[in-house]
Amino acid sequence: MDLSKLLFLTRNRTPHVNVNPFTPDSIYIHSSSVQCRRRKRTHRDGEMMDGSDGELDDESIRPAKRIPITESNMKSRYTTEFHELEKIGSGEFGSVFKCVKRLDGCIYAIKRSKKPLAGSVDEQNALREVYAHAVLGQHTHVVRYYSAWAEDDHMLIQNEYCNGGSLSDAVSDNYRNRHYLNEPELKDLLLQVARGLKYIHSMSLVHMDIKPSNIFISKKLVTNSTADEGDDDDCILSTNIIYKIGDLGHVTRVSNPHVEEGDSRFLANEVLQEDYRYLQKADIFALALTIISASGAEPLPTNGDKWHEIRRGKLPTIPQTLSQEFLDLLKLMLHPDSEKRPTAGALIRHSVLLPTARKNAEQLRLELNAEKFKNALLQKELKKAQMAKAAAEERVLFTARMATRSTTQSNRSTRIIGKKINRSVSLTIY
Repeated sequence: MDLSKLLFLTRNRTPHVNVNPFTPDSIYIHSSSVQCRRRKRTHRDGEMMDGSDGELDDESIRPAKRIPITESNMKSRYTTEFHELEKIGSGEFGSVFKCVKRLDGCIYAIKRSKKPLAGSVDEQNALREVYAHAVLGQHTHVVRYYSAWAEDDHMLIQNEYCNGGSLSDAVSDNYRNRHYLNEPELKDLLLQVARGLKYIHSMSLVHMDIKPSNIFISKKLVTNSTADEGDDDDCILSTNIIYKIGDLGHVTRVSNPHVEEGDSRFLANEVLQEDYRYLQKADIFALALTIISASGAEPLPTNGDKWHEIRRGKLPTIPQTLSQEFLDLLKLMLHPDSEKRPTAGALIRHSVLLPTARKNAEQLRLELNAEKFKNALLQKELKKAQMAKAAAEERVLFTARMATRSTTQSNRSTRIIGKKINRSVSLTIY
C-alpha cells in the first residue's frame, strides 16, 4: 500500500473509545475533531486534492460509535484480581458482592450486572453509571468509584465498600424494632446527603433516583482521649456515621436531559409530566421523602390517592414528634411548585440545619483536639522515657566514677603504709 495512503487511513480512523456524555471536555474534543476534518484531503488518480471547505455532511458530525459490552470482553478479571467474600445486595441492575482485592488486600463492593446486557436498556444504565462516577471523582458523600470492565456480557463496577450497608436496610430494621432515627439524626442525614447533592448538581448533573436503598452508610471508629494521666483506659471509642450517595444509573445532565424515571414512590410529579425546567429540584423532593422514610413513616405509596396527596404537599404521617420548624422544612422540600423548593446549597445553609452543621464542625474540632491531646500525652511519655534513660545512664556513669575513685584511693593508701612510715622497735631491759 502507498505510504501516503496508509498515513491518510491512519489519520482518519475513528478512535475506538467511548465518549463520556457527562463531561464538557468530550464535547470540546469532538468539536475539535470535526473542525480538523473541515479541510479534507482526498485521493484521486494518485494525486492529493483539497476537499470542500463548505458545509459538513451528516456523517462527519456524528459521534464515534459506542463500544458495545461484547467488544470489551476479556479474561475474567473478577476471579483473577478479586476474592469474593459474600453477596451483600441485589436489585434490578444485578447483584453486589463484597470482595477483597488479591493485590492490595483491601475490601471493595463489586456490582455485577444481569445477563444478557449488551444492547439492552440495562447496558445504557450501566454505562451511564460508569460515566457519572468517572466525572464526579471523589467526594465524602458520594460512593467512591475505582474502575469498571466487561466480562461475558456482564458489566462490573468496582466501588468503595460501605461497611454500614444501605439506609434502606437500616430503615427496615428500625421499622421492625420501632426504633427510629431521632430529629438530630434525621437532620444529620439530611445535611450530609444535601452536601452530596450539592456536589453532583455543581457538575450540572442530577441523580434522579434518590431513595434509602441508594444511600449508603460508612461507619468509622473515632478515638477520644478523656481520662486523667496515669489511667490505663484513657480513650473512648465512638462511631462516626457518614452517608454516601450511590447507584448513579439514572444520572443525567441538567441541559438536554435523557430522563429514566426512578422509583415511583420518590418520583416528583413534574418529572412524570415531563417538565424538566427545574430538574435538580426533583432530587430535593426525593430527599425529603427519604428523610420521612427514615423517621419511621409507613411505606410510601407507589400510586393512588395517597401518592397524589403527597404531590400536593401533604406530609405522610410520622410516628414521632418532630419540631415544627423541621416539619416546615420537609414540607417546603415537597412543595408542588418545584421552583419554590430549596436548592441543595440553600438546604445546607438553612437555619434549621445550621446547628447540626455547627455541631458537625464542633465534632471535627473535638476529634482534632482529642488527637492533639493524645499526641501530647505520647510526647510527654516519650520525654519521661528519655529522662529516665538519661538518669539511668547518669547513675551508671556515677557508679563507674565512684568505683574508679575508690580503686585509686586504695592504691594510694598501700603506698603510704609500705614506704613512708617507720616500723616501731621495742626494747626491753632487765
